[in-house]
Amino acid sequence: MKILLLEDEYSLRISIEEFLTDIGYEVDGFTDGEDAFHAVYDKAYDLLLLDINVPTINGLEMLQKLRQDGQTVPAIFLTSMTDIAALKEGYKRGCCDYMRKPFDLEELELRIDHALSKFSDDEGSLVSIGCDIVYDMKKSKLMQNDKEIVLRKTEKDMLEVLIKNKNAVVSTQMFQDAVWGEYVEPATIRVQLNNLRKKLPDSVIQNRRGLGYIIERQ
Repeated sequence: MKILLLEDEYSLRISIEEFLTDIGYEVDGFTDGEDAFHAVYDKAYDLLLLDINVPTINGLEMLQKLRQDGQTVPAIFLTSMTDIAALKEGYKRGCCDYMRKPFDLEELELRIDHALSKFSDDEGSLVSIGCDIVYDMKKSKLMQNDKEIVLRKTEKDMLEVLIKNKNAVVSTQMFQDAVWGEYVEPATIRVQLNNLRKKLPDSVIQNRRGLGYIIERQ
């Protein structure tokens, strides 16, 4: 599981990174909102932890831009703000939870587990990807008109990356990070993706030349 952490307070960022790494998460830490925003498109993250008051693009603006681009990855705001209006604004921009500073790291773990579980439940309903084809995120099954389209494990993993980033372009690097977790030849990724595309109508997974691949919102 990969988590993006946007936090410009050095000691808190390091504490969170070390804690989450110790319990098994892969964490990329950022202090600048613009850097974090671009990183979302370079790597497939499972969760965003966003401070609000950070340089360049604040957490609220960053999440709003991501939601406008079709990014659905769950997000938790980390903030010292106590204003109820700010809290409402956060939910309006698309967060799934808030944590007010200071907080206990074990509570953060519980909030993360809850957010990931809720996201999985939401995605567990059949996700339409076009042409009467739906994918069940819980059962990892691809169906067309109640008939299963059989996928190999790597094909399923790649399809899930595309679905989690629905309406956003997924690069070769994002597939590498999310599916393999280590370096693989770009040709290998293309072969596996072509195998997946052969099992689907041409319009489902579209190629954005020089950028990557996309499943557009239905």
